[in-house]
Amino acid sequence: MPLNQGYEYTERLPLACEGEPLLLYLARTYPHSTEAEWRERMEAGEVTLDGAPAGPETEPRAGQQLIWRRPPWEEPDAPLSYGVLHEDHHAVVVDKPAGLPTLPGAGFLENTLLARVRADFPEVSPVHRLGRWTSGTVLFARTADARTHFGRAWGTDQVLKSYRALLGGRPERDALRAEHPIGPVPHDTLGSVHAASDTGRASRSDFRIIERRADSSLADVVIRTGRPHQIRIHAAALGFPLLGDPLYISGGRPAAGCRALPG
Repeated sequence: MPLNQGYEYTERLPLACEGEPLLLYLARTYPHSTEAEWRERMEAGEVTLDGAPAGPETEPRAGQQLIWRRPPWEEPDAPLSYGVLHEDHHAVVVDKPAGLPTLPGAGFLENTLLARVRADFPEVSPVHRLGRWTSGTVLFARTADARTHFGRAWGTDQVLKSYRALLGGRPERDALRAEHPIGPVPHDTLGSVHAASDTGRASRSDFRIIERRADSSLADVVIRTGRPHQIRIHAAALGFPLLGDPLYISGGRPAAGCRALPG
């Protein structure tokens, strides 16, 4: 596959950066890369502070602009086609395939729904996102006014967010409600991922079983909040993780030592 165009990651450094070399700050703040990898990037001139090359022992100061100029890389494969379901002066509604990330992250930049839709509609902004392996409808706003309008409506009862999920196991009851708080918990690879957490944000999902199979159940799910990976977390928290989910186990948290990624 061809390489993408590379990307500049920028950060305005916080007060917490002071008192340690830049190398240690980067390794602590961005644990997706090892200390050795950050050192190699600095020695290659990819990392700058306020426009000047920064070395491993550079002492950063709060307020400085940190830039990592990541060279072009080969992205993971993903299905790149999408369908337009509706288009007007205010919005574009598209059909996202499973396997295509909505937004950049986890090695994806150009192989994303956002990049594909903006190639056809450069002015759009996504109102929400779906997980990489979730297929379904994604709404894009075409104007600032539309973005504001949709954003205000998104967290209210004006918007019904309904999904269909395949649960592992066979719940006895047809109707299930999950209200487990969701927030970041430790993760060996990423540093943290969202999961069921007593210190997380209030969340609610309503499951209705529509078909029971030999070792699984098909359910319609309506989410009343929009936390990251909410359906996966709540299904697992109820004791019925999504069939094939490599990350969340019963209880709604990753298994100890699990290195699977949310996707």
